[in-house]
Amino acid sequence: MTIERLREQVRGPVITPPDDDYDEARRVHNAMIDLHPAVVMRCANAGDVLAAVGFARENGVDLAVRGGGHSVPGFGTCEGGAVADLSGMRGVRVDAQRRTARAEGGATWGDFNAATHAYGLATTGGIISTTGIGGLTLGGGIGYLARGLGLTCDNLISADVVLASGEVVVADEEHNTDLLWALRGGGGNFGAVTSFEYRLSPVSEIYGGPIFFDVEHAADVLRGFRELIADAPEELGAFPAFQIAPPLPFIPEHRHGVPHIAVVTCWSGPVEEGPGAVAALRDLAPVAAEHLGPMPYPALNSAFDALVPPGLQHYWKANFAAELTDDMIAAHVEHGPRVPVVNSTVHIYPINGACHRVSQDETAFAYRDANFATVIAGMWPNPADNEANTAWVRDYYAATAPHSEEGGYVNFMAGDDQGRVKANYRDNYDRLAEIKRRYDPGNLFHLNQNIGP
Repeated sequence: MTIERLREQVRGPVITPPDDDYDEARRVHNAMIDLHPAVVMRCANAGDVLAAVGFARENGVDLAVRGGGHSVPGFGTCEGGAVADLSGMRGVRVDAQRRTARAEGGATWGDFNAATHAYGLATTGGIISTTGIGGLTLGGGIGYLARGLGLTCDNLISADVVLASGEVVVADEEHNTDLLWALRGGGGNFGAVTSFEYRLSPVSEIYGGPIFFDVEHAADVLRGFRELIADAPEELGAFPAFQIAPPLPFIPEHRHGVPHIAVVTCWSGPVEEGPGAVAALRDLAPVAAEHLGPMPYPALNSAFDALVPPGLQHYWKANFAAELTDDMIAAHVEHGPRVPVVNSTVHIYPINGACHRVSQDETAFAYRDANFATVIAGMWPNPADNEANTAWVRDYYAATAPHSEEGGYVNFMAGDDQGRVKANYRDNYDRLAEIKRRYDPGNLFHLNQNIGP
């Protein structure tokens, strides 16, 4: 198939290197990734996605499927291949009576939350609202509501999928059930998902926000958090974070630019119970600054967007932890306060509660016994700092890895983590490889944390 023929087939723009908007079209969130695809197809509908898949297959070129474009390894682009850019496909349709929502594959969590919040409903999303629903869901989906509602993939009811063969199928509890199982955490290995259907739950106003403590209290905060979150009500979605204090009005000026340990809180139960629900977290150490109160859930989901604008340099590492052991806490206390810039951060997400009520083999996401998912998110604006800041991430990871599980959360992994893929899926890997052989035997969908056929 030629580019000319492709342009005749599709509704969305087909962009190639001579076009004026090519540089903008090839750009992804991570500015460290600077690749030059032969063609970027800004898909307007599922038919365009089908044409993009067919173009890559027939021409034997790499295919990148881009949703929100936040992939840290830059899986939303490629060198010399084809990009199916779904970012124009952002529609969300809510069925309030059934408590479900169907969202197109290019929608972001901001799009999704805006649509569902109007009905007082939500599902587990991420932490940054500009993140695409597709990548987050396919990798598992950790967010504020996970302890109460489960992972995003646990709330996935069905998906429309364009396969490598050119066939378009539905994966749900009655059709292609093995494919649905694989999509629940197995990444973008199995096809291009053009729409996702989710189960929704009543979540409208939440009580929460960040609480900042001096880093000298980091060990006390982490030990106390470990004890509190083990049996906290599942409506409490809180996580510790190492964070340089940004210049915000609620933070005293002398603390701006200073590393802190924070606990970001989200109480999704009755709002009037919020102050009591987070009181024990406030008592972990003397509070340096806080911004707590009732707010719409989408407001919290977008509160940190300004710290993660497009165009930063990104290098991340991730691991699961069965427990925050004292040795693990010591490693965090040593490396966390060295967070290099205000954009970089370390989050320690609790994934107990509802996440543990799903068995290891019930979805592709295998670490159902882990209590925490850690991400060391190196993000900074200046490419001149790449070597030093990448070293901070690697050194931090090396210090925490001996106290962690072998695998980690695929959505938080870097491009050099391909060797960990089997460990990420544990005993589920063989079944995933079998499903891969069935749906994508030629490994057309390989720009991901790849499960080989």
